[in-house]
Amino acid sequence: MSANESLPAARAVHAECSSPAARSLGAGGELAGEIPGFAVREQQVQMAAAVEQALENQTPLVVEAGTGVGKTFAYLVPALLAGKRVIISTGTRHLQDQLFHRDLPSVRAALTVSLRAALLKGRSNYLCHHRLALARSEGRLQSRAQIGQLESVHEWSGRTRHGDIAELSSIAEDAAIWPWVTSTADNCLGQQCEWFQQCHVVKARREAQEADLVVINHHLLCADLALKEEGFGDLLPGAEAFIIDEAHQLPETAAKFFGISLSSRQLQELAQDSMSEYVRETASTQGLPELAGALEQRVRELRLAMDGKEQRAPWSHLAANKNLPACVTALREALEALTEALSSVSGLSRALDNCHQRALKLHALLGQTTGQAPENYIHWFETWKSAFRINLTPLDVAENFDARRQALPSCWVFTSATLSVNGGFAHFTRRLGLEDARTVQLDSPFDYAGHALFYLPKGLPEPTAADFTERMLVQAQAIIQASRGRAFLLFTSYRALHLASRRLQEHCDYPLLVQGSAPRNELLERFRAMGNAVLLGTSSFWEGVDVRGEALSCVIIDKLPFASPGDPVWQARIEALQARGGNPFIEEQLPHAVITLKQGVGRLIRDVSDRGVLVVCDPRLVTKGYGKVFINSLPDMRRTRDFDEVEAFFQATDVAQLR
Repeated sequence: MSANESLPAARAVHAECSSPAARSLGAGGELAGEIPGFAVREQQVQMAAAVEQALENQTPLVVEAGTGVGKTFAYLVPALLAGKRVIISTGTRHLQDQLFHRDLPSVRAALTVSLRAALLKGRSNYLCHHRLALARSEGRLQSRAQIGQLESVHEWSGRTRHGDIAELSSIAEDAAIWPWVTSTADNCLGQQCEWFQQCHVVKARREAQEADLVVINHHLLCADLALKEEGFGDLLPGAEAFIIDEAHQLPETAAKFFGISLSSRQLQELAQDSMSEYVRETASTQGLPELAGALEQRVRELRLAMDGKEQRAPWSHLAANKNLPACVTALREALEALTEALSSVSGLSRALDNCHQRALKLHALLGQTTGQAPENYIHWFETWKSAFRINLTPLDVAENFDARRQALPSCWVFTSATLSVNGGFAHFTRRLGLEDARTVQLDSPFDYAGHALFYLPKGLPEPTAADFTERMLVQAQAIIQASRGRAFLLFTSYRALHLASRRLQEHCDYPLLVQGSAPRNELLERFRAMGNAVLLGTSSFWEGVDVRGEALSCVIIDKLPFASPGDPVWQARIEALQARGGNPFIEEQLPHAVITLKQGVGRLIRDVSDRGVLVVCDPRLVTKGYGKVFINSLPDMRRTRDFDEVEAFFQATDVAQLR
């Protein structure tokens, strides 16, 4: 059996006859009979058979399922039929909700399978009764908006069963009120909390431990694999199978959780919680509150010493900053003073006990993150307007992840629409230590050759040219006119996004929606509703966006999405590969860019009837030898460099849609 398979039709037919999961997804199967609009897809049948075989044999499997394969049903059906305890991990909370509330009930009903299913998110997604009571008693909220939101949360707290903050859709998921009424691993009081019996996190975990199938996300999975989330219990060790959806995101998520970090927010929350709990217990604002205030001041001073701009950079870049050592020392001394004060009063309450333990932990983290970095770790920092985080990130997570995977006697299935590069899986499997996995590649069933056109404009300079974005936007304007709006413009940098926004505000005849002007979901809803809008976005719009129909008929990408070599994590990886005699461009930079481009391209065709034009404005596709790797990794589309063909495509598409 080859390491990378594309299953032939004859084998697929045999699989459909012999595999219960494949039969359920085939013609005459339960899903075709029960789910309205269900269509049999050969690639979906093949994937279901491969997943079923992996579950039976307890062997690792990596499956790339192109857009339209229907990978969710392809793994849900064998997972439900296997009779095993299964954990499914998705990339985001939004995908979790979609899988648990929409896809899972449909498949379970069609198969008439009786099992217990549970949805489990990280603790910051659940209302904390203790934090809510504290926020209401303190009166520290400054804005009317937050005070109103707090009362909405309080009113909802009396009727919610699960405490999942996604239920309260009237408050944005990134609203500033949520940290006040949810807990973190640091400030949770655990079994010492007076609300422990009513705790939504405890209830959700208990339901998950009793369930046959649990839907989690990659952050929660990696937190437990890295032993960072106390109280997670026996959820992972009790599983017989793990199915990882959107698996292309997992290496970066794992790197975060297998590393070490310290943020200004952790320190500030410790200071604020220590002050609040002390005043609550003693009614005194002297002594400990003053030390907590001093810690907050030292945190602000360290942020100022890191330079005023927002950046991601190696910690070594701060070596020449003469003020930094003194600021770190002052912060350490302030933290030590608060820790000592908390030690003397920790017996007053469970909450103050918790603050003392947090202070000890943060003191250790401060020493780790500002001292000498361990070997094979990347020491870097990131700053925002008034916040910072100092990080120690492992250069490579393959050995760490593989050791934890092997320690769990379970089957592992990894799937995504974007895992292969130039037909191979070596980049993905190497990053997670999955050399023992079987790999299967299934192309999209959509008719890209007949429904899509790949356009590379002529006459554009190299992306390094000072006027590249200006000249690219001239081309984009003509394309937008031809498409009559209905376009995504995806950029590789915020600088290009802002330049495009300013220019198109003056020269675009169609409604313009710009990332950052409103929440992402709101922008997408407006884009769908308008039918002729132009949306400008960067990284967060390259994946996980599903707009079907003619409202999205054109995707324009400014450049090949190579990661910035100036990024501290990428820079360290490049240097490490060079030191080992490797080729960073071929082994890391090119595969990463190909997978990212595939994500962006995947926004164009989302349904069997969709038609559209893909535009990539980067001449390196034809001027550089590696351009063929990008082209070979994309769906097979008709390609052109003639703008007249673009206009003709849109005209023909519009005529066809009027019929």
